[in-house]
Amino acid sequence: MATAITGWLLAGRAWRLTMWWLLLFLGAMSIVVASKIAFIGWGIGSREYDFTGFSGHVTRAMSITPVLLYLLTQRASAMMRLGAIALGVGFGTLIAVSRIMVHAHSLSESIAGWLLGGTISFVFIYLLHKAPPIRAHYGLIALGLVGLIFATPFVEPTPTQRWITQAALYLSGHDRPYIRVTWQPAPKSWRPSNDVEI
Repeated sequence: MATAITGWLLAGRAWRLTMWWLLLFLGAMSIVVASKIAFIGWGIGSREYDFTGFSGHVTRAMSITPVLLYLLTQRASAMMRLGAIALGVGFGTLIAVSRIMVHAHSLSESIAGWLLGGTISFVFIYLLHKAPPIRAHYGLIALGLVGLIFATPFVEPTPTQRWITQAALYLSGHDRPYIRVTWQPAPKSWRPSNDVEI
């Protein structure tokens, strides 16, 4: 969806907005990755608040969904645009709650991701509001959705957590990651296996 937003902006020749979107979104994702690397590699976090890094799922949901829905309704009434933004925020909030419910993230990590992603989306929506509406290329949107539907069954999950762990170990020079359970390096028997949160 972040790529779809980028494509929409490029198709509308909104070069400056494209630059801002990439800077904001990639900047937020860099903060997420840096916070995870800091904990996994060096144990930097807050044990008091059970914080080991920003939730990437929540940050993405909050930064992307309100922006996408705003773009879809940018030529509609102000009430429709506000409703679209609220729907996007509601979706991001559901993702935040789900991450807590499945014990993938703590309350503090989900809230941090919610605030980071929300900041990105609201800053970018403000920039969109100040600019002329960007022409929607509905044919391109439809083609993208069809491609997404047909490609979904063949797409494998990207092992981002494994990559982050490998990067953290490489940068820190440690052979085992810090883990939430003990806030110490993992036991000597630790071996990287699946793509789960540390």
